[in-house]
Amino acid sequence: MAKLNINSTVRMNSGYEIPLLGYGVYQTPMDVAEEVTAHAVKCGYRHADSAAAYRNEAPTAAGLLKAQVPRSELFFTSKVPPKAINYDAAKAVVDESLRLTGLDYIDLYLLHAPYGGRENRLGAWKALVEAVEAGKVRSIGVSNYGVHHLDELEEWIKQTEEKEGKGKGGVLSVNQVELHPWLARDHIAEWCKKRAVILENFVILPKSVTPARIEENSDIYDFELSEGDMQVLKTEVYEPCAWDPTTSRD
Repeated sequence: MAKLNINSTVRMNSGYEIPLLGYGVYQTPMDVAEEVTAHAVKCGYRHADSAAAYRNEAPTAAGLLKAQVPRSELFFTSKVPPKAINYDAAKAVVDESLRLTGLDYIDLYLLHAPYGGRENRLGAWKALVEAVEAGKVRSIGVSNYGVHHLDELEEWIKQTEEKEGKGKGGVLSVNQVELHPWLARDHIAEWCKKRAVILENFVILPKSVTPARIEENSDIYDFELSEGDMQVLKTEVYEPCAWDPTTSRD
């Protein structure tokens, strides 16, 4: 395998490339988001991960564009808020994200959590599929989905394609979840690997508002782990640091 660097990307099921290193803006205040995102771009980042619920889509997108890097080299992610997981609300959220950011399209749009029940989850997904068909969004995915949620979505996509034709159910490109040595989520990782769904945080999203740390985080590719190192990191524990919607059953 070739050595990774800050320009490394991976191809999603949609056919588009996603940078392996992204700049996360969760809990980044609106009044500093533009400045710190612009600094991240100067450090080599080309991917910013925001969300409607973060309330910083507009300054984050402005920061991405500020360094005058061609739009084709930039990657912007947003997400449908947990409370908007239904067809009508998700459709409106995508349009609002485009209005706020001024972008012609959004590279990746995710459902932020598997809330709202089956009908609403699938309705929100349908809204994202239609956003892709309309050219508003390039790639779509989910966030915080457990295997049972993923199975539900996969079955809906299959049934929809059987009725309406290939591609009409949408293409699942990403599942973004909390992932680290104390929360390996092997069952989710295996599900995604089998279907070539990108599991973020293998696409990593370090977050900081401190310029020096933004720079340090961009220099992540200066070491390699051996197979022995990887074995040491297998803790066999399940310790979420944050919320854990992957276990929800509604």
